[in-house]
Amino acid sequence: MRERCGVVAAASRGDVAPAVYFCLNALQHRGQEAAGIAVYDRDERCIKTYKGLGLVNEAFRDLDVSQIGGSRGIGHTYYSIKLSTPQNAQPTVVQTASGDIALAHNGIITNAAELKKSLMGQGHTFALGSEEESIAFLLSQHLQHRSFEKAVRQVMKTLQGSYSLAIMYNDRVFGLRDPLGIRPLCLGKNDRGYVIASETVALDALGASLVRDVRPGELVELTPDGVTSYQLAELPHRAHCFFEYVYFARADSVIDGVDVYQTRVAIGERLAREHPAEADLVVPIPDSGRAHAFGFARASGLPLAEGLMKNRYIGRTFIMPSQDLREKFVQLKMNPIRSIVGGRRVVLVDDSIVRGTTMRQMVELLRSRGAAEVHVRIGSPPIKAPCYLGIDMTSREQLIAADKTVEDIQRSIRADSLGYISIQGLVEAMGINRDDLCLGCVTGQYPLPIEGENHRFQERLESYS
Repeated sequence: MRERCGVVAAASRGDVAPAVYFCLNALQHRGQEAAGIAVYDRDERCIKTYKGLGLVNEAFRDLDVSQIGGSRGIGHTYYSIKLSTPQNAQPTVVQTASGDIALAHNGIITNAAELKKSLMGQGHTFALGSEEESIAFLLSQHLQHRSFEKAVRQVMKTLQGSYSLAIMYNDRVFGLRDPLGIRPLCLGKNDRGYVIASETVALDALGASLVRDVRPGELVELTPDGVTSYQLAELPHRAHCFFEYVYFARADSVIDGVDVYQTRVAIGERLAREHPAEADLVVPIPDSGRAHAFGFARASGLPLAEGLMKNRYIGRTFIMPSQDLREKFVQLKMNPIRSIVGGRRVVLVDDSIVRGTTMRQMVELLRSRGAAEVHVRIGSPPIKAPCYLGIDMTSREQLIAADKTVEDIQRSIRADSLGYISIQGLVEAMGINRDDLCLGCVTGQYPLPIEGENHRFQERLESYS
């Protein structure tokens, strides 16, 4: 399971590219395949992009970011389920009759295929075939007859799915969040100007203060001196992705007013109360299981120990053509400390189980280092259904919990016991109203119409005025 991109936009009194670069580094966890920066070139009066493959520092290795001029810019860290190329890295720039439009997108447009087919029927030619091109073409059409904010409102009526967008329209820069607020987006300021980003850690990297979260359905325009807000859509419910709080976001972020680290600790505490274990110590799977494990240990009274060491120099894009190599890869990435786990009953804590293969290997690794028992505890409910709104788990065949009971999964991963937090326990630990969360991957009910799936709410998003 992987993240689905991070976005940033900024308006500065000086050159903006260094600020965007620092923000992208802070959002590196949201995408490791490629990165890009787009700025408005004042001299040539056009949007210029700089892109590359790999981590942010690798993508711009041969570029002196401090020499990029322009006081308006957007940026993107990229993850794709397809093989990345420099061409499909974002921001995506489309030159239209209405002007240059650049987009950086976090999310998935579920009706993208229909939009592309319709636009091609109208004569539009796609260079990449991407969702972002479709959005730019739609925006260009409406800009011929409307102001920017009114054009965006019309585009929002057409789009279905999740989107937090950083947008440049010629020399103007904007942020936009979908009407359900599925993916996060926040607004900050420092002494040089204003910035939006996927997470507050990007603001921290600039020494910027958090002003507030961008509201669901809100368009904000940034200038060095202020922010103009347009509330373009307002629905009775939100659908914040619960996995942002459980796993995706950095633990030191605050999303929609909720402290991610403290939420994970509370999840671990609730997990300990729901599924106690007779054991000697609690061991997290680093790094995502740490806060959950701390909460579990605190609530259970068991000692917390770093029983697994993570090799941080193993790349996430390592190619593993065989099962044997995949298993070796896990052993290279995580190594148990024999003196910690040997002869002890271990509670192994992580955020989730998707396929189950990695967890089984972790259990076997602990046993191979002498663990007497391994009790697995998970900080999310069983993932039973695909995510269509921004997470790379789109097939039920990939999900071990789709057709197995907890007892079946326990046997498959070879644990002595297995406990998942309940949906109710998760919601209460998060402190967010259940009606304002997207829980589709654990309930099979989605906040948007998905063909062949159950729709949780009945509002039609195109109906707002």
